Amino acid sequence: MKSISIIGLGWIGQPLGILLQEKGFQVLGSTTSAEKQFKLNQKGLEALRFSLNPHPEGVGFNKLFQSEILVVNIPPRTRSGNGLFHREQLKYLRALIDQSSIQKVVFVSSTGIYPEMVSEEEYGEDFPITLENTGNDILLKAEKMMDAERKFDLTVIRFGGLMGEERIPGKYFSGKENVAGHTRVNFIHQNDAVRIIAWIIEKGLWNQTFNGVAPIHPLRREIYEKNASELGIAPPASYQNEPEGKDRLIDSSKILSTGFEFEYPDPLEFDYKHG
Repeated sequence: MKSISIIGLGWIGQPLGILLQEKGFQVLGSTTSAEKQFKLNQKGLEALRFSLNPHPEGVGFNKLFQSEILVVNIPPRTRSGNGLFHREQLKYLRALIDQSSIQKVVFVSSTGIYPEMVSEEEYGEDFPITLENTGNDILLKAEKMMDAERKFDLTVIRFGGLMGEERIPGKYFSGKENVAGHTRVNFIHQNDAVRIIAWIIEKGLWNQTFNGVAPIHPLRREIYEKNASELGIAPPASYQNEPEGKDRLIDSSKILSTGFEFEYPDPLEFDYKHG
């Protein structure tokens, strides 16, 4: 039975831990407080207290680094600034990994790493990203830091906008004026994000990069209006008067080529918990 540690039993990590346990993996995860630890233990997930502030803090957390596989999901706290705190977090994390018996790492990144420019072609994993063209240099530096001079297998997953459960796109723009409704989305449902991580581990898809984005890209306006009518939230009060045209779209054909099937390929069909 393979052992897996998950750094961060949060919105993605918690359902991932439950799914991997159902698949027969031995799962250990981290959380930042005793209260969350108690709740996770009640759900049948073994959790240790561990945080990177940016240096490692916690109780008995070295056990996290005795597994065969490690899942790292520590998004930067900010999209702006120099990202120094995040870099320091990952520096300490890399030191812990390098001193451990961990053989394989799944590193969760974001499609925000791709240029912000609209493009005729969808952005694929092999697009050459540089500090000059990246949409988020904090993410780019994070990926490079995880990849540098490593002895472990590493797969990077770049997720699009994570939706599902209480994360409802229309809720964020309810009643707002001058909303951008004319561009198409790069969303992924929580269930599929969790399933992609498990799929990569099960299929042994190591030393690769994958985009995690639903393959259908509806217009933002279509999604906001559907959320409003189905969930009883007010739609945006007005939209920007912009023509529909080129978009910044992310290609999901690589993960599909491995045989993965999306449970929610169309963001118009995402389900949510609302109330």
